[in-house]
Amino acid sequence: MRGETQMYRATIVSLVCNVVLVSIKSVALFMVNSLAIAMDLGISLVGLIVSIILYYSIKLSTQPADLVHNYGYGKVENVCEGMEGVVLIGIALAMSSQALVGLFHPNPIKLPWVGFSTSVVNVLINFGGAFYIFKMAKRSGSPAIYAEGVHFKLEGFISGMIAIAFIVGMALHAKGLDALARHADPLTALIVSIAVIIPSCKLAKNSFFKLLDATVEEDSQMEILKQIARHIDKFCDFRELKTRTAGRKKFIEFKIIVPEDISFRMGHEIVSNIEKDIQGNIPYCEVNIKLEPCDKDCKFSRKGQRCPYLF
Repeated sequence: MRGETQMYRATIVSLVCNVVLVSIKSVALFMVNSLAIAMDLGISLVGLIVSIILYYSIKLSTQPADLVHNYGYGKVENVCEGMEGVVLIGIALAMSSQALVGLFHPNPIKLPWVGFSTSVVNVLINFGGAFYIFKMAKRSGSPAIYAEGVHFKLEGFISGMIAIAFIVGMALHAKGLDALARHADPLTALIVSIAVIIPSCKLAKNSFFKLLDATVEEDSQMEILKQIARHIDKFCDFRELKTRTAGRKKFIEFKIIVPEDISFRMGHEIVSNIEKDIQGNIPYCEVNIKLEPCDKDCKFSRKGQRCPYLF
């Protein structure tokens, strides 16, 4: 329940920040007529739409498993994560073509100081929002919230680049190099487009592989082995360890081999203790352990010795 609260807080902050950013950038675009600001505005519009979708997606992802979706609705977070990456790639490609046209036919920039001032404000809002959203993503373990934090951080760097471009443009204009000053805006838009494509492709790729039931991250894999090792004196062996992710949820299953003469109560106790330890150290995970009797093909059986795992 605590993780859900943190996810909702992150989406509310994201929604409010995006509304403010879209408003500021819309006014700035009208006043300045900048291609770079238009690119920045398009990214914020995507962020606003994703924030709304993310809010309702979290409601869906926290619903319990049912007859239709036996493992719950956690993967909707990965869908939302991938959708943001794909849409950002589309905007970057569209704006890069406009930027190339602008390099050959640059438009004059009006009120560049307004563009610079609003870009600085945008930097502060984006990095402030990113800091809070990343904190909530770490606490909740949600990939969709983390993707939103990446979006804000990326947008903060973009606004910073645009602010620098306005400074360069004003400096060139002050020195009488108006022709070069007009090229600063489309060149910045082109650089921003390239900067957006690279992390967006990575975001889309990661979400795609998670939808294909990718294993849990390496830290969680090591934690699983660590917790199994704590009980190594209670069973003969473990096999067929499998993991997968669905949003922030992790599903873990494996077999443990126990002596065939062990009591059902003792086997149940071993399984329960291992599950409890794994779930206590890996948040939002479900563990399924299957008991399997040994085939008595071990050195103790071959030598006629008593099984050391019978106690």
